Parts: sequence; C-alpha cells; structure tokens
Amino acid sequence: MFKYIYFIPILSVYLMANNILNYNDGLNYYHNNQYEKAYPIILKEAKTGNKEAQYILANLFENGYGVKKDTEKSRYWYKKSASSYSYITKQDDNSTDIQINQQGLQFTFSKLDLSSLSVKSEVEKMVNRNFGILPFHTNFLIPFSYSSSKYNRHYSTYSHDNLPSTYDDVVEIEFQLSIQKMLSYNLLGFNEYLFAGYTQLVGWQAYSDSAPFRETNYAPEIFATFPTPYDIDKNSNLKAIQFGYRHQSNGQEGYRSRSWNRLFLASLWQWDNIFLKAQAWYRIPENKKSEAYYNGTDANSKGDDNPNIEDYLGYGDIEIKYFYGDNQFSLKLRNNLKANNNKGSIQLDCSIPIHNSKTTYWYIKGFNGYGESLSNYDKSVSKIGFGFALSRSLF
Repeated sequence: MFKYIYFIPILSVYLMANNILNYNDGLNYYHNNQYEKAYPIILKEAKTGNKEAQYILANLFENGYGVKKDTEKSRYWYKKSASSYSYITKQDDNSTDIQINQQGLQFTFSKLDLSSLSVKSEVEKMVNRNFGILPFHTNFLIPFSYSSSKYNRHYSTYSHDNLPSTYDDVVEIEFQLSIQKMLSYNLLGFNEYLFAGYTQLVGWQAYSDSAPFRETNYAPEIFATFPTPYDIDKNSNLKAIQFGYRHQSNGQEGYRSRSWNRLFLASLWQWDNIFLKAQAWYRIPENKKSEAYYNGTDANSKGDDNPNIEDYLGYGDIEIKYFYGDNQFSLKLRNNLKANNNKGSIQLDCSIPIHNSKTTYWYIKGFNGYGESLSNYDKSVSKIGFGFALSRSLF
C-alpha cells in the first residue's frame, strides 16, 4: 500500500488542467481597471470558494466598479472571504492583517485555510521578511545529538588507505540553515511562482579532541509551485504541486565525495491543521567511474560517487505536519519499495514555542534508518537530538 503513495504527486498533475488561465485574465482585467470584463470572471470564481475572488468581488460591489454599487452584497462577500481566511491585503487605515507585496505570494497564501491561529501565525512569520528571503525547511541548532553508534570514517581525499574506522564521539552538534528566494511570478500564466532554495546540514564532532566537522551536506535547488484551481482545492484539499531540480553533495573531493542530482515532483495538501507533502524524484544518471578509481589509484576520476544510493534513499518520501495549538509535530517517511533488501527511514520532529516566543522553539528530532547524511547513506543510524529551532515550515 505504501508504494502507491509515491504516485500521488504524479497523479496530482492531471488535476491542474482547469480554469487558472481564465481566472488570471480576470485578475489582469481587475488590476487594469477593466472592471466590467473582470466582473463575470471574478463572480464565477468567487462562487467556487476562492477567497481572493470573493474579496475582490466585495470590493467591486462596495465601490460600484463595473457593477451597481450594493452595500449588502459587498458586506456579504467580505464576510464570505473572511469566514475561513483573513485576506492578505493592506487596508485604508494602513493596518495590515498579513501584508504581502508580491502578487504571487498573495495568490499563493490566499489558498491556505488560516482559521487556525497557529497556521496563520506561521504564515505571518513567513511573509514578514527582508530582501525577499524566506525560511525554507526548519532552521535549527541541536547542541546535543546522540547516535546509537559511532559514525564511519571514509577514505582520505586522494588515497584509498583507511583512516581510523570511526569518529570519536556518538554525541555531536547538529545544525541546519535553510532559505529560499522567490525569482518570478506568473511567468507561464498559471499563477505559478519560481523559487531558488538552499539547505545546509552540518554534523560537528565538537566534543572530540580535534572537533572536526564530520559532515556538511549542501542542497541547492530551484522549483516552481503551481497553485491548484479552487474547485480542485475545495473537493480534494490539494493546495499546489511543485516541480524542480535538486542537487545534493557533501562538498568533498576524491574518495570522500558524495553527490547526486534529482528532478522532483511534489503534491501539497492541507486538512485544517494537518499538512502533507508527497514527493517523488528521478535521479539524473551519471557515468560510472574508472576501474582505477575503485582500485584506489585514480581519485580524480569523474563520474558517479554513489551509484547505489537509491537502494537506500529510494525514489520519494512523505512528510506529514500537524499543529496542536502552537506546537508542531512532524513525521517523515522514506522507503526503497523493494520486497527484498527493503530499506528506508523514519524521522520524527517536535517544536514547542519557548515562553510564547513567535520565533524560537524547543526542538526535538529523532531519526532511524538510512540516509541521515550523505557520507553514511548506506549505514543505518538511530539518532536523537534536543535543541532549538529558529523557524518552521508548513510543507
């Protein structure tokens, strides 16, 4: 049963073929003051439950733009637009509920149900930013991260000779930096937006004598997010699909190098305080390295650093996030979907605000399985850590 879930993002693509272009025309008419042309399109979309369209329709009736001025209808549509969503816009008194300057983010966040105060709070923190830089995945610092066994050491950079077989300590410092930047909106006319993201995960053996950085994994990526039409959203709770390219490596050379490149497709879902991301990926093939590399005499050979990584990390993952009040709980599952030699991983996270802080959380992270870091992707690791998170994500 589990293997069929990987096909969710692929099947979700077919749900996108609907009225996005038509609604986008209505938005363009509205922003260009062509209200009579905008009105029938906005009205049709408002009736499907589109909160953005409902707010715009209320504005048309309030000011008599393209229609007869009608205070009752204006009040009705304002109320509808706010029933499960506080619209993202600046009011006449210069107050803002949630203020977003880019039209793309306005459309995107208008799709989320913000009736939950904890969900609304997370969106507010995501959009109150500088330089257009947003948090991406969870940003955290774990001063004490305990592993059930010592991490393997690998060959030196340019020699196949063995170093000591393991690192010194089972306790280390772990931290992650993850940011994203929006590059464009509506380039293809589907209300889609294009993002560049960057995530860096570090394992630091700070409590051993020489305190080496055991592992640093770098993951730059670029992806497009396509919000679903509101009729699909209403019937299925599918909020958006994503498609993009992701590189991941440990920044090493020679025999220490680990890297791979993927194309990925993801579907994003929401049921009240529950968020689900189902993701599938395709690894871009690389050439095999020379025999001399495997004999230990040609560290500079070009090609695949880790040809069997899919046997351990599989072809996709599923992540579920749940808000209980202001506390967030997360479950991430990964599996190679093989009956024989089955391998996978499970990660559990919990973040709790520190003394009602809006930006700092107690953070607990537990992991079991393969792929915790690239250098040890083929070794099963059980690990638990306690520390602090500086940001959280919805998907």
